[in-house]
Amino acid sequence: MWQPPSSCCSCRICNGLSSSLQVGEKAVLITGCDKGFGHALAKQLHAEGFTVFAGCLITVSGECGAGARELQSLGPERMHVLQLDVCSDEQVAGAADFVKRTLQEPERGLWGLVNNAGVSTFGEVEFTSVDKYKEVAEVNLWGTVRVTKAFLPLIRRAKGRVVNVASVLGRVSSPSRSCYCVSKFGVEAFSDCLRQEMYRWGVRIIVIEPSNFVAATGILTQESIEAHAEELWRAAGETVQADYGKAHFEQQVTQMKVFVNSGLRDMSLVLNAITDALTSTSPYTRYNPMETYWWLRLQAMTHLPTAIADWLYIR
Repeated sequence: MWQPPSSCCSCRICNGLSSSLQVGEKAVLITGCDKGFGHALAKQLHAEGFTVFAGCLITVSGECGAGARELQSLGPERMHVLQLDVCSDEQVAGAADFVKRTLQEPERGLWGLVNNAGVSTFGEVEFTSVDKYKEVAEVNLWGTVRVTKAFLPLIRRAKGRVVNVASVLGRVSSPSRSCYCVSKFGVEAFSDCLRQEMYRWGVRIIVIEPSNFVAATGILTQESIEAHAEELWRAAGETVQADYGKAHFEQQVTQMKVFVNSGLRDMSLVLNAITDALTSTSPYTRYNPMETYWWLRLQAMTHLPTAIADWLYIR
């Protein structure tokens, strides 16, 4: 009888079945390299032999953060650290120009783009402002669209890969996470549309759908949750405060504080999935680096009738 693994990742690297392309002089741009997945991925791909363009959200003063400094220390030959705020048209255009000027053979294009930069938040719908929805989507969704459009001509020239880091919450919705879910569902839809458009060009569009790696990446912290909770309660109208009650609200905040210390702490499942997406001769369209619980929930929520799936996991 089939038993689900303790953690689920379909990449050939993890399963020892990888049939890889020659890295050669292939180059990859990664967004969100200050910390988390992006930072670790930049180091891993550099070790694999890639030329890496690591986009970091460097301080306004131009001084590199700790993550950017560590990447710079790997040397200028194959590790290029550049300032890249995915919300800035000017910085994205500047990054595209820098990559074109730095590539050894720009006419052959850019092999890979990894849209990794992302932010997260929480809050039930009636507590969350429209501005907060826009703020999260500006990074997670529109940042992905903006960067992809800027680099797609180079990717097409190389018949390369676009790898978009979405989330299991881009396929499965969750209470109090609507801001994040909306943005990641958007990334999934954007990726599906782009994949269909790029078939004729020989470009692969691949989606990575990690589960809970919040403890590993630090995308949410106890401090950020406390600060955001105060903002949510303060901004809520009197009717919302009265109807939901402070006890319910504080219970939701407590659950989020527990959440930030949960999940997988080893990022290798995600890093190996992205590496496989960039190097495999036959990459998957979607990778699911996640623990068994989330893999089963993903199957249930996407295959069972909605009423049954909600009864199992929500109500």
